[in-house]
Amino acid sequence: MTQVVRQTTRDLRRHNRAALLSSLYLRGPVSRLELVAESGLSAATVTNVVSELIADGVVAEAGSVESDGGRPRTLLAVRPGFGHVVGVDVSETHVEVGLFDCALGTLGTVRHPLVGTRLDPDEVAGLARTGIAEVLEGGEPDAVFGVGIGVPGAVRDGGIVHAPTLGWRGVNFAELIHPHVEALFPAGPGREAGWTMPVHLDNRARTLGQAEAWRGAGRGAERAIVALLGVGVGAAVATAGRSHPGITTSEWGHTVVRAAGAACRCGSHGCLEAYVGTEAVVRHYAERAGKEPVIGDESDAELARIVAEARDGGPAAEVLAEAGEYLGIGIANLINLLSPDRVVLSGSAGAIMGPAILPAVRDAVRRHALDYLAERTEVVLGRLGPEAVALGAATLPIAQLLASGGRNG
Repeated sequence: MTQVVRQTTRDLRRHNRAALLSSLYLRGPVSRLELVAESGLSAATVTNVVSELIADGVVAEAGSVESDGGRPRTLLAVRPGFGHVVGVDVSETHVEVGLFDCALGTLGTVRHPLVGTRLDPDEVAGLARTGIAEVLEGGEPDAVFGVGIGVPGAVRDGGIVHAPTLGWRGVNFAELIHPHVEALFPAGPGREAGWTMPVHLDNRARTLGQAEAWRGAGRGAERAIVALLGVGVGAAVATAGRSHPGITTSEWGHTVVRAAGAACRCGSHGCLEAYVGTEAVVRHYAERAGKEPVIGDESDAELARIVAEARDGGPAAEVLAEAGEYLGIGIANLINLLSPDRVVLSGSAGAIMGPAILPAVRDAVRRHALDYLAERTEVVLGRLGPEAVALGAATLPIAQLLASGGRNG
């Protein structure tokens, strides 16, 4: 028996709002005419929905452009001041919290280091809660409409985290955050009785991929691979869609690039992460230089020092050359498998050592990827800065806002 699903007028209006708001956010600033062409909706529908969004304060006019033979076309964009979001990056070495406006402009960040490799979920959640309170100091808590959290692991059933690198299995991290932050967010205008602050969790590689696809170096690509280079290594694949890019992740860091190679923390040998992750690079440098490795939250600073020292050759230059070679091999494998048009080197390690190793990475890609695939793939650096992963987490409540057509109450 065929089931007929009837769509009400209200459902249709909500769908149209969501579709147009998503186009404005991800493609904007754009004109009404461009929205008509992209959405397939009638000019009258676009005009009505845009008028609603402007009246609700979600969208505003953003200048104009000349048109062919006619009057200038007014451009539209989502208002940065419509609301704020909080993004929380939980990594293996630190918790970073950022406050962002609706256009993902950074309003403030705080960072707390983590100590140890088997981290207690309650303590990590406590640092996240503290960071959220700190970024809200002197701000407008009632303007915040969502909290996003990126974690280094898989998220199931709305907030259950499986993160082997943290020693977590089945941790309800959302429950450790949500009840304790409610007091920080008073009910504001437009929030219905019983409203509670939404808390969204996802894998941090996926959220970073979403941020680079929306606002960074992946924007405009048909298929972009965003490499999260940090203590660990991950990858997200962003595929262009009519509204939102589709984002998938993989355990790319644990693909083998050298048989019987360096030991990886996953228990295998020769993984990409064992050569390209921040602590791997720091450890290989220490072995060559006869020093004790600097690990934990100080490893980023040590990596920056290694990059500076590499200009003079020696062990620092050798270990960066090795990292560039193996990263290029890993990217070549992705190119041969997925045929992307762009690969983005992002994350904290990508920001620190990316400019130094990019030529070596590109050279290794050229040598190891199939010619006809490599020649249509560009390898570029991320554009989102040091708070990229926290910003990625902040895309989670923004995505919910877009899906709801700008209803954040």
